[in-house]
Amino acid sequence: MTTASVDNNVIDLERASLYNNRELSWLAFNKRVLEEAKDANNALLERYKFLSIFSSNLDEFFMVRVAGLLDQVKAGFNRPENKAGLTPKEQLAAISEITHKLVEKQDDIYIDELSPLLAKERVKFVPISKVSPTTLSFLEIFFDREIFPILTPMAVDAYRPFPMLLNKSLNLAIRLQQRCEVNTDYEKSNNEKLALVQVPAGLNRYVELHEHEGARTFVLVEQIISQFIYKLFKGYDVKSVTPFRITRNADLTIHEDEAEDLLKEIEEELKKRKWGAAVRLEVQKHFYDQKMVEYLKEELEVHDKDIYYVQAPLDLTFLFSFYKTIQSSHEHLVAPSFIPQPPQDLEGEKDIFTKIIDEDVLLHHPYESFEPVVNFISQAADDPDVLAIKQTLYRVSGDSPIIKSLERAAEKGKQVTVLVELKARFDEENNVQWAKELEKSGCHVLYGMTGLKTHSKITLVLRRKKGEIQRFVHLGTGNYNDATARVYTDLGLLTSNEQIGIDATNFFNYLSGYMEKPDYHHLSVSPFGIRDTFLELIDKEIAYHKQNGNGHIIAKMNSLTDKHIIVKLYQASAAGVKVDLIIRGICCLRPGIKGVSENIKVRSIVGTFLEHTRIYCFYHNGNSKVFLSSADLMTRNMENRVEILFPILKDHLKERVYTWLDLMLKDNVKAREQDKHGEYHYVKCQPHNEAINSQDILCQMAYNAKKLQNGTVNEWKHKLKLASLGSIKKLMF
Repeated sequence: MTTASVDNNVIDLERASLYNNRELSWLAFNKRVLEEAKDANNALLERYKFLSIFSSNLDEFFMVRVAGLLDQVKAGFNRPENKAGLTPKEQLAAISEITHKLVEKQDDIYIDELSPLLAKERVKFVPISKVSPTTLSFLEIFFDREIFPILTPMAVDAYRPFPMLLNKSLNLAIRLQQRCEVNTDYEKSNNEKLALVQVPAGLNRYVELHEHEGARTFVLVEQIISQFIYKLFKGYDVKSVTPFRITRNADLTIHEDEAEDLLKEIEEELKKRKWGAAVRLEVQKHFYDQKMVEYLKEELEVHDKDIYYVQAPLDLTFLFSFYKTIQSSHEHLVAPSFIPQPPQDLEGEKDIFTKIIDEDVLLHHPYESFEPVVNFISQAADDPDVLAIKQTLYRVSGDSPIIKSLERAAEKGKQVTVLVELKARFDEENNVQWAKELEKSGCHVLYGMTGLKTHSKITLVLRRKKGEIQRFVHLGTGNYNDATARVYTDLGLLTSNEQIGIDATNFFNYLSGYMEKPDYHHLSVSPFGIRDTFLELIDKEIAYHKQNGNGHIIAKMNSLTDKHIIVKLYQASAAGVKVDLIIRGICCLRPGIKGVSENIKVRSIVGTFLEHTRIYCFYHNGNSKVFLSSADLMTRNMENRVEILFPILKDHLKERVYTWLDLMLKDNVKAREQDKHGEYHYVKCQPHNEAINSQDILCQMAYNAKKLQNGTVNEWKHKLKLASLGSIKKLMF
């Protein structure tokens, strides 16, 4: 039994009531995303974007997490999970109940809140039943020319069985009746037929009408197809058209130990992803035929709890493209764009290697540009003194400049070693293609390690200058993806520290060859190494607190699920250590429980940028230890992934990190705090305080980096402690 001792009372830390279930905590996070669509302080089109993100998140949740639970139930596994104590069946029941409520809320926001606001801006979706006869004629011509030739009617009968419908595809189920002279009920029922039509994925989801000058009016393409569907079935009467969408199990089953070639194994598995078992059926409410729904339910082998009747259009991920369509004509409905700024540590520098030799460089994306990372690899590719480049790639952009630089380096005769993680979920296909392309250019490509995902973000550049080998290292919390670097918050470190360079060399040799896990000077590497480091650091913080009474841990991450670390944080709290956690998504720890976690606070920030930084700080009686990592504190990151935890060694950079964290802990606009029951509530802005949106202020700080350099970090920290946005603005402007 794991325990904590408070005032000589022993507390059992194994109690299920002390933990949040992982899946339900994730749903709580997606609820916070949905709340951003409801937040009137956000620009109107940004609110539509959050609806789209909510929908996309939910798709992935069903394809992976719900699918996994259903697999457990089918396999007869019904033991409770090890923290919150819920069985797979209990989790599925709770997920269904919560998700149905969230989908209802999504409908309300789309129909009752956002659509009327957009209509006031003379932009709207209209049902095809409401368009004028002239417009209907236009749509019929459009259907005949642009849509009809692409459609494929799929009859369902004894000779043509129910087709295997693509994952996430939008479909129409049509009930037909053959025309005949005799009209008895018996003959009518025997003449009924079923057909399916898939809405082609290549079609734009909506068609713009030109009914009123200055107004922008749209009709959904599935309504156009439904209106003229009869043209596909001559000799039959269309009795009903039911729009529906299915979500399938999309998790890959990769037999790594048996695979002779992992690249081919994954390519084969990718083909199967589209055809996994159905885990969710979405049906367009008010347009469905109950008889058809019962038929689909039986064919797809789903239960009532897996069926969602949606009032808003199915698959709101199309709102991403709608946002871009409207943006040009309605710029006032879009949030002001932010241009990532040149990093303050690289102001005026042309040769990045010279700067890194002089001092460590800390990059804060997207407030500071990702270009220096791109340039770092590009300069390495072109520098005649560079001998080798080694890099891990987990996710990259579709037209990655980093890939181009690596290919160019290999073509110039440099030794280029790239680990491309083929198992990066939903990027497997892209990464397979990148791996092939890199190999063709002469790069040595690794696919990862058996049974593990390589999630670490590291680049090592080796250069010979004046007869000596120089090592330059980039370590980051986020992917080498120049596209997402504009919307994800991440930190990166560029350093020529000799010991970190040796660590990086040993790390890559560990990945590419046969050797025992090396001993590192500064890096901690999972599996298991990072967890061991954290447990040791928390124990030290407890010891410092017992001696000095000033224990403080600040940690920022995407998710916290690892029970070993949660228990240790509970023990730290019970010992009196103050613990501040900034966790965007899943959090299985419950704060504020008397005698267990009353010294722990958990907050989540959901804003314009996706919070993605992983920062871990331990006060250690003033000798602060600050670490960045590719890893969240999740069991999978601790045990099943290759991750790196790395320190910030320079005091002025530590101070900068603390300044950012201090600001996030004062956010009273986009922050929610978790209570002892696991529920999240907005942090209230007190009447005497001004609103503090940490992301907005960090943008302003990036714009005014020179002014920040002219003042000391401590002056900025003092301003932040005043919790006055006005005073910060005065300093900056």
